[in-house]
Order: sequence, then structure tokens, then C-alpha cells
Amino acid sequence: MIAFSNKHRSIQAEIMDDLDFQGEEMKHLLDDLKNVNKWLGGNSITIDGLKELLKNHPNDKILTILDIGCGDGELLRKCTDFGKKNNFNFKCIGIDFNQNILEIAENRSSNYPNLTFKKVDVFLEEELIPNCDIALCTLFLHHFSNEQIENLLKTILKKTEIGLIVNDLQRSKQAFFLFKIVSKLFLKTKTARHDGLVSIARGFKKNELEAISTTISNQKSTIHWRWAYRYQWISKNTN
Repeated sequence: MIAFSNKHRSIQAEIMDDLDFQGEEMKHLLDDLKNVNKWLGGNSITIDGLKELLKNHPNDKILTILDIGCGDGELLRKCTDFGKKNNFNFKCIGIDFNQNILEIAENRSSNYPNLTFKKVDVFLEEELIPNCDIALCTLFLHHFSNEQIENLLKTILKKTEIGLIVNDLQRSKQAFFLFKIVSKLFLKTKTARHDGLVSIARGFKKNELEAISTTISNQKSTIHWRWAYRYQWISKNTN
């Protein structure tokens, strides 16, 4: 039974957080996640954040985009397509702690020579997190406690030249029950149906993200609600 609370973020684990998660179930789960993002326009929230950070930014040099918790690399492929359309030259790096997922990412990104992928545990191997111009955290932070998030974002922003874009879930009772209905109709895997509910229960209220932002120095944050039940948090480096 997956519990939902308006007051507190869930601490229940997601199945896909298991490092041994692999095989056909994992491939189908990644496809389910891709379809959900496509239907609900989830990736566009991150792309809009890129537009904001790159507003009035010269496009005469290679910019490094770092995707933390990159999954199968879908978002970095979208970023590359956006860059090409807008005359930006992106070097994209995806990091994840699941080698099985990274192998799928490399396969699915074979037509994108500007994409590279690295296995990194961002909490145990901070020194391996690459320096970048812009860092992305899409549907990633909700996997962790508030304290872990604070420490991670402080680390990431020290390695980031321009800023950080967070795209993550609103903890909403309405979203929780809507997902229960929709997932039964459209998602193929039990894992996606289970983890989707856990993810929403682990999501955020706006004031919780604002509280985390106040603990991080040398940055200016804007946090906005976006459809569907997401928050877009843009943190601009002020160093």
C-alpha cells in the first residue's frame, strides 16, 4: 500500500532505485516514462528553463549541459535538438548510478555524437561530477531526503557556471489519484504504476523547495508551478 500525505514527503523506496534493476522490465519502464513525459509535456519544462538561462547568452562557444540522473538520455537528446534549432552548440553529459540504464542510454543516443554518459554516484563520488555551464535535475531530487538535496545542490552549483534547472513533482492528492486511474489505462509495467505513485508521494510543496533554496548561497532562485503537477526551479549562479 502506497501512502500519501499532504504534510510530509514519503520515504518509501522506488523499485527503479535498486541498482540490480535491469532487463526487459527496465526497458519497458523507460518507455513508459518517456510516454508519460511526451503526453504531459514534462520535458518542455526543462527546455523552457534552458531558454531562460540562455536568454541574451552568446552562442559562439560550446556549452556543457550536465543531466544528473539522466536515465536513458531522452532529455539530453531533446536538449541537443533544441540547441541545433537555436544555433547553440551543446556538449551533453549524462550521469546516473545505474550502469544498466546507461548502457541503454548509449544505445538510444548513437545518433548523437555530442552525448556522453558516465556512471557516478553523486553522493559518494562528488569529485567525479563534471564541471558544466548548466546542470539539469529532472524527476531526480524527489528520490532523496531534504538534507541530501540541500547538500547535493550546493555541490552542483559550485561546478556550474550559469545555473541549474530543477523539474520535479508537486506532491498533490489530486495528482496522486488521477495517476492511479490514468496509469491503469496507459502504462504497461507494474513498476511504472507503482513508482509513479511513490514519486508523487515523495514530491514537493512549493514552500518546501523555497526552504531548501534559502540554504544555498551564491544563487538566485525562481520557482513556478507548471502543468502537469510539476515545479520548475531555476537557480542562477550569482558568483
